[in-house]
Amino acid sequence: MCGIAGFWGPADQRGLRRTARAMADAIRHRGPDDSGEWCNEDAGIALAHRRLSILDLSPEGHQPMISASGRYVIVFNGEVFNCEELRAQLSGCRWRGHSDTEVMLEAIEAWGLEAAVRSFVGMFAFAIWDREERELHLVRDRLGIKPLYYGRCGKYFLFGSELRALRAHPAFDAEIDRGAVALLMRHNYVPHPYSIYDGIRKLPPGTMLRVRSDRELPEPVTFWSAQAVAETGASHPLPDDPEAAVDTLHQLLLPAIRRRMIADVPLGAFLSGGIDSSTVVALMQAQSSRRVRTFSIGFMEKDYNEAPFAAAVARHLGTDHTELYVTPADAQAVVPKLPEYFDEPFSDSSQIPTFLVAALARRHVTVALSGDGGDELFAGYPRYALTNQIWGALRHAPPAARKLAAGGIRTFSADAWDRMFRTADVFLPALLRGRRPGEQIHRFADLLSADSRQDVYRRILSHWDLPEEVVVGAREPLTVLTDPRRWAKLSDFTLQMMFIDLVSYLPDDILTKVDRASMAVGLEARVPLLDHGVVEFAWRLPMSLRIRNGQQKWLPRQVLYKYVPAELVDRPKMGFGMPIGEWLRGPLRDWAEALLASQRLTDEGFLDSQRVRAVWQQHVSGRRNWQYPLWDVLMFQAWLEHQEMNRPLVQGALGA
Repeated sequence: MCGIAGFWGPADQRGLRRTARAMADAIRHRGPDDSGEWCNEDAGIALAHRRLSILDLSPEGHQPMISASGRYVIVFNGEVFNCEELRAQLSGCRWRGHSDTEVMLEAIEAWGLEAAVRSFVGMFAFAIWDREERELHLVRDRLGIKPLYYGRCGKYFLFGSELRALRAHPAFDAEIDRGAVALLMRHNYVPHPYSIYDGIRKLPPGTMLRVRSDRELPEPVTFWSAQAVAETGASHPLPDDPEAAVDTLHQLLLPAIRRRMIADVPLGAFLSGGIDSSTVVALMQAQSSRRVRTFSIGFMEKDYNEAPFAAAVARHLGTDHTELYVTPADAQAVVPKLPEYFDEPFSDSSQIPTFLVAALARRHVTVALSGDGGDELFAGYPRYALTNQIWGALRHAPPAARKLAAGGIRTFSADAWDRMFRTADVFLPALLRGRRPGEQIHRFADLLSADSRQDVYRRILSHWDLPEEVVVGAREPLTVLTDPRRWAKLSDFTLQMMFIDLVSYLPDDILTKVDRASMAVGLEARVPLLDHGVVEFAWRLPMSLRIRNGQQKWLPRQVLYKYVPAELVDRPKMGFGMPIGEWLRGPLRDWAEALLASQRLTDEGFLDSQRVRAVWQQHVSGRRNWQYPLWDVLMFQAWLEHQEMNRPLVQGALGA
């Protein structure tokens, strides 16, 4: 796991290496162990690298790395887990070391770029300069596990693992994209291909970009399509044979996890006690001669605390388990640092516990396996069933009746609904005994005006449903969530929701969160459930093997039950949340008030002061819990403040 950066511009530049080093140093946290630059003044190209040493800790793993023939130069972030199999196929090569980077270079030399990339199993974002053709290629892995930004600024083409690397280049002059701010308000992240800056893009998952010296940038070319995988799998499903499906998934997961356990440094895993992380840890322990190191964090607030469940699974599997209970003060102390850790505005509040568990793990290991991806592949999110249930209840009700019902619900505040539910708790079905029922009731009122199943899902995923009304001068770009023309051709809407999440929520929220939180502390996070062989198999499953007898993620549960008793893991999904709403009314109120000051919002000119203040007042009064829309605003405001306070000072500007 590393960080990459570079640029291409006019030939005969002075200060080329110094600028490349400044870009790499801006992402030093991604690779604290080593650094390097490669420059060619005649071509005007510079590549830079920061290294977190995982495989081949010797100098032979140093980057930028040049191929044996001298034709290619690469900077690479990630891991290719099947490099030993590829090495065996590349007969005749004289190997300098045993890094996967060297194998990648020689595979590209032997088979060509696209054929080689198709053979890679892993997570990767890399830039490779072809000295013969004088072309630069950017490549990002199939699921978008590793990040890669790029764009033109003036005469220069810039790229990097994080935006801060691009900002360190003296030619960087991009302005904040108001459309991207609107996207943040809807999604709590900026979805690819957009970034917070106008003209700077994220390379989409599963694509390659070929850059030539001409000024116009081409569109990325797809080498692996999630849409094609979803459509092909759904149109050619496997038979409904539970025993065969369980065995196949088991046999796919074992090597996927084993490959990701290869490291020359200490390795462990995150463990929440849920289905996905427990499955990963169980299969790790089954293939390890040592006790696997596992890590979880606990919270004093019972509604958010999964630590006892994780501890029970760890005891059963016999792992070497470490847990840390964090106080509200511990968690709140992270909040001011989030703009630095995440670099681009990002407002999924589970970023806080994700950072905390990554920091805990980094005290003991350098690599940690994670269970991310299972919900998108095996229909694990409660919102899938919820969308279908809500639309089933709404579709036959007249719009006027729905409007009247919504008004009646809003007559009482969320806190008032909570009090009523607590009083009637013993008489309620289990479905209605969740945390913050009043908030859910109000959220349901917001859905009553939906006009289709698709509209219900869009509203469930949207924080601000009309973000153009809160972002001044914004025109919200269409995304896969808001543009049905980009959806896969799938007849089952549950599959469609899974597809939307696979290509947007997964790479742009879940994987971004894990990457930034882990890289902030110099930890490599690996996600074995997103092995593309597992993904392709999952999309061939009939829905009856994902959801069976009303139980979501049925198939991976059956694999897990081979190792862990059902009673240890079968419980309602909790998520990885924090009591942000309560904090904003309490210990974080002064911090939030400063960021949301009316004059400040007006002077900055990005957000509608009256709308934001109205929502803030409703929240602090307890009338509504607006924690998620407010967190979007606050994370943007905090990021904006951080940028103003940390404008990069690049020494040795090009041409100086």
